[in-house]
Amino acid sequence: MSKTILIAGPTASGKSALALTLAEKLGGEVLNADSMQVYRDLRIITARPTPQEEQRAPHRLYGHVDATENYSTGRWCVDAANAITAAREAGRPAIVIGGTGLYFNALTRGIAAVPPIPDDIRKDVRDRLAKEGAPALHTELAARDPAGAARLRPGDRSRVTRALEVVLTTGRSLYAWHDDNKPPIVDLARAAKVFLMPDRAELLKRIDARFDAMMAAGALDEVRALAARNLDPSLPVMKAHGVPWLIRYLKGDIALAEAVEGGKRDTRQYTKRQATWFRNQLPDFEWVAPHEARAAVAAQLRTLSDDAMT
Repeated sequence: MSKTILIAGPTASGKSALALTLAEKLGGEVLNADSMQVYRDLRIITARPTPQEEQRAPHRLYGHVDATENYSTGRWCVDAANAITAAREAGRPAIVIGGTGLYFNALTRGIAAVPPIPDDIRKDVRDRLAKEGAPALHTELAARDPAGAARLRPGDRSRVTRALEVVLTTGRSLYAWHDDNKPPIVDLARAAKVFLMPDRAELLKRIDARFDAMMAAGALDEVRALAARNLDPSLPVMKAHGVPWLIRYLKGDIALAEAVEGGKRDTRQYTKRQATWFRNQLPDFEWVAPHEARAAVAAQLRTLSDDAMT
């Protein structure tokens, strides 16, 4: 049986180190499930594996998307399915690692088969959102998809925008598409799955130390190059932790120390949301301290192997 290992956890919890150790030990492939590490423009500030680490084991779905793209969970699922299938066909364990809960949810529970949104429709809706506000878009949504609009608050910018884009593209409600989910790619019952959770005080120290290390490694120059592309600030890549703060520094709006502290603070707050989301949405993951994770994965793999033999 081809092994599938799912490693989730908050930012700076030690996921990458564990994944690399397991990949080397088991001859596996590391598959990215972090929504910011897919972007080519941001290696340092998203803490992607280094080129040296990538040489130690195959790494997939890292840095394969340009910053101009609005990379969706649906697209990630297609890419992840292809990568997992290739690993299985090669007889190599697929080690899926990241902190993006929606990716893991779609991977293990399926996802609505919504067609891609054309660039012109996406741009038009986003431009109107900026000019008219979410309530105006909600009014149009109510005319085109009354049942869908009734499920959303008029001020919910992201959900109203998404629902309107879908109905304009397909003529069908987003929620109708949700009823036609694609099947899950990974069966949770047949996968090893851990959520790394360090002691909270230790995690906060790791976050601060890692951000300082990223700054020393050239994160500011990386963000400067991204800012020079003059991209739409609503693009996902422009919201990566630390990026908005460092751009404000580069514009002369704030001091560097304030930008660094802002990036750290956003990351600390995000880890709380990550933990809450996974605890509520994916309770099947075993929560472990980082130093116990390797043994926990090994124990789960033994159980899965025993079950396969019976």
